[in-house]
Amino acid sequence: MIQESLLEEYGAQKRFAKKGETFFNAGETPRYFYQVARGEVKMNNFNDEGKEFIQGIFTKGMSFGEPPLFIEKPYPANAEAITDAEVYVISKEAFFEMLRNNPDVNLAVSITLSQRLYFKSIMASEISSQDAGHRIIKLIDYFKEIVGVAPSEKFRVTLTRQQIADLTGLRVETVIRAIKTLERKGALTITDRKIFR
Repeated sequence: MIQESLLEEYGAQKRFAKKGETFFNAGETPRYFYQVARGEVKMNNFNDEGKEFIQGIFTKGMSFGEPPLFIEKPYPANAEAITDAEVYVISKEAFFEMLRNNPDVNLAVSITLSQRLYFKSIMASEISSQDAGHRIIKLIDYFKEIVGVAPSEKFRVTLTRQQIADLTGLRVETVIRAIKTLERKGALTITDRKIFR
C-alpha cells in the first residue's frame, strides 16, 4: 500500500465507479497506476462460453493492473468495481517518478507483485492437478496469509461461493459441494452461511 498522501503529492486523483463499472478493459493500453481507496475491484476475463475467471480481488490499500504498466503490454484482463468504489489514479509517468524518488515504495511494489506472481504459480498448479477441496483450501489460506491472520487463528472468508468458483476455475455447484465436504472433514467451519478457517 502506497500512502495516500504520497499518491496525492504526485498528482493522483480519486475516481469513483459504481458497482459493475470498469476502470479498464482487456486489450487497452495501460496509462495509469490504480490503488483502491474504498470498495472492492476485481480483475477478470471470460472464456469463449462466457464463463468468468477472476484473476484477483482488490480492497482498500491494494493496487491492481500494474504488470502491463511496467512492460508496456495491453491489459490481459478487465478491472471492474464489485461494489461502489473509489480508486486513486495516477499517470504512468508520475508513478514511475514516485518509484525512482522513493526506493522504499519501489521495494514495496516489487514485494506486492512477487506475492501475486507466487499466488498465480500456486493456483496454476492447483487448477491443473488438484481436486476442488484442495484448490479451495489453498485459496482461503492464501487470503488468510495476505491479510495477516496467524495460521492458528480463525479467519472469516469474505468471498462469495461464486467468487471462490471464479478464482479457482470451478463451477459454483462444485464449490458448494466441496465446502460441505471440507466442513465434514473439519478443514473449515460454516456458521450462519459464513465460512471460517
